[in-house]
Amino acid sequence: MSVFNRLETQREELEVLGELGREGENVSAELAQTLASFDKSLEEAELQTLYYEDDDIRSAILTIHPGAGGTESQDWAQILLRMYLRYAEREGYKTEVLDLMPGEEAGLKSATVRVEGEYAFGNLSQETGVHRLVRISPFDSNKRRHTSFAAVFVYPEIDDSIAVAVNPEDLRVDTFRSGGKGGQSVNTTDSAIRITHLPTGIVVQCQNERSQHKNKASAMKVLMARLYELERKKKQEKLDKLEDAKSDIAWGNQIRSYVLHPYRMIKDLRTRLETSDVESVLDGELEEFVKASLVLRKRTHDGQKPPEPLAADESV
Repeated sequence: MSVFNRLETQREELEVLGELGREGENVSAELAQTLASFDKSLEEAELQTLYYEDDDIRSAILTIHPGAGGTESQDWAQILLRMYLRYAEREGYKTEVLDLMPGEEAGLKSATVRVEGEYAFGNLSQETGVHRLVRISPFDSNKRRHTSFAAVFVYPEIDDSIAVAVNPEDLRVDTFRSGGKGGQSVNTTDSAIRITHLPTGIVVQCQNERSQHKNKASAMKVLMARLYELERKKKQEKLDKLEDAKSDIAWGNQIRSYVLHPYRMIKDLRTRLETSDVESVLDGELEEFVKASLVLRKRTHDGQKPPEPLAADESV
């Protein structure tokens, strides 16, 4: 049942409950429950109006890369991974970690996650960009404040209905043994796969499965998604902006700041949305930020002037 059909059904239920209440029936508990469900469906319906791109309904491929800063940035990337996994769980999406390269001491050097579910890409696409963390570093014995960066990129997962032409001669396929912490428990053979698309320089890898065949299939799925996204961005004349963001995961390119010291605040530089409930957001409660970003995207698409984004130094 679509959200709009569900709204109509719940509206009719409210009318019936209202009639019963006027006739003296005690329906207060059922009425309160139906009203709560109606409000939730109304929010879902409002969100539906913000999706207008064909790819919004698709599942998503999400990647995370820490910026410069070693262990501190790698730990921040790990925190972001947990945040998105928790968000996906809250939304009822199915997730699969396709590739994860642990850091030497803590955190991760890179992660690739498949997020399966309707509108997973539409929601997560607005998370593409640089995320900045300010905190007292748990890795600094002098308890100094550190600023860390990590970049998030989201691609629509494509299915068999979309043809992406790839010449096998343009691919270099390398096999290797899974490394990093816990690598030996994954496999003891060269089952991990790395695929390089020579014309674009895109490199993807997967080492999550014991089977080389399964890892290659997952890696190809990620490669196809990235090639499709590349063409999509070219058509929208946004490729240069995306590549600029990739080249400098540092100050001045962030979309959101997460400040844990000297105060606690998360600020989105594009939408100007902010909250002091840092713990909830880092635990996956991203709904308000996702909706605000989708509203901004829709306003821009409709030709309305968006608010001026915050400058980097305004986010501290």
